[in-house]
Amino acid sequence: MIKKIPTEKILKIALSKGADFAEIFAEHTTVTTITDENKRVERANKGVDAGFGLRVISGNKTLYGFTNNAEELFDIAITLSSSALTHVSSKNICASPLLSEVSNKNQTHSKLLKLAKNGSEKAWGMGPNIKQVQVALRHSMRYFCVVNSNGSSVEDEKIDSVAVVLVVAEKDGAVQTGYEPLFGNLESIEKTAETAAQRALTMLTARKSPRGLMPVVISSSAGGTMIHEAVGHGLEADLAGQGMSVYKDKIGLQVASTLITVVDDSTVQEKRGSFHFDDEGSPAKRTVLVENGILKSYMHDLMSAKKMGAKPTGNGRRESYRNRPIVRMTNTFVTPGKTDPSSIISSVPNGILVKKMGGGQVNTINGDFVFDAQEAYLIENGKATQPVRGATLVGNGPKILMEIDMVGNDLGFGIGTCGKEGQGVPVGHGMPTIRIPSITVGGTD
Repeated sequence: MIKKIPTEKILKIALSKGADFAEIFAEHTTVTTITDENKRVERANKGVDAGFGLRVISGNKTLYGFTNNAEELFDIAITLSSSALTHVSSKNICASPLLSEVSNKNQTHSKLLKLAKNGSEKAWGMGPNIKQVQVALRHSMRYFCVVNSNGSSVEDEKIDSVAVVLVVAEKDGAVQTGYEPLFGNLESIEKTAETAAQRALTMLTARKSPRGLMPVVISSSAGGTMIHEAVGHGLEADLAGQGMSVYKDKIGLQVASTLITVVDDSTVQEKRGSFHFDDEGSPAKRTVLVENGILKSYMHDLMSAKKMGAKPTGNGRRESYRNRPIVRMTNTFVTPGKTDPSSIISSVPNGILVKKMGGGQVNTINGDFVFDAQEAYLIENGKATQPVRGATLVGNGPKILMEIDMVGNDLGFGIGTCGKEGQGVPVGHGMPTIRIPSITVGGTD
């Protein structure tokens, strides 16, 4: 794509009015999506999304334009360079409509149809209490290249295969749902469907969750949703620099228990947030954010690194060529400790074990959060016993990080699509089994 356009001329035009930096981003993505809902295919699409983005930075101002026609990059460059001169900030320009066309070269369509059917049949076969099943699969291949005025020129390719199974079970008027995602090899979709269905069925027999202050063990199988939301976003440098993070100006200070080390690492193999280069052309990197409880670094893109006098950490990401890059997480996780997970559970006389997290809300300014527990169990006399439903975890991220007193030697990963400023990007998040000695559990019992 980008080899066929005069990048040097376009960059010179973009810089001609005194801007500090210019960048051309080219992208070509093929996507196939299949949704099987209640034993029939509801959606089956395949197509191509391709185009170019041009970014100009002047001081602390960013201007961005995009097009699917390479010839229009000259006009965009002229417009953005003039806008930079007249001190217009954070401006986006759309030069032409989105290109979307059917790709006849994508051979994954029939394969995904078969996998979706297999997953659906597996879930429905889990018993008469299964009332609704949705299996959604998405396979994409993204190629992009970046050329900028600093002399950088890189290209990368990423395959992203994701499935999500949602199951609804009903018995005697009680309704429960089970949700399970899958990343990578979608051949195991039947196991994923079985897990989602079994979770819905298990929750049908669950008692109401107790409420109040109590010990909570979060299993590694829960994924790192809480770390991603309650901690990770607060360590993104753009939010910290704008005063929208509870971790503002805390580099070098203790922000967590000495048992806690938090890492963002896009070099981890076969994780959803992994890549070779970020969307600004910076190499993938392992960044230690918190080490033994001490805040060591924020996540940076080129812009935030420039503002804070730091080095980019490979966290400049964008949803597509239509978006400017911003600071985003990749694979964010707490590193394993030294304690056997079973010892953590047995250390709790009475409390809650969370085996799967649900959705939640976080205030990055003060760190307060509320998370749903999709699958949880009572801990009685050091053993996980009855399933409970309706449990929520209510707390403050920095406070909870300081209070974690046991960290398992295991590590489990979850996947997600993280939203920020209207952009969604694929991420991974992980955590070992941990013990929180006291946290507010919201319940109905």
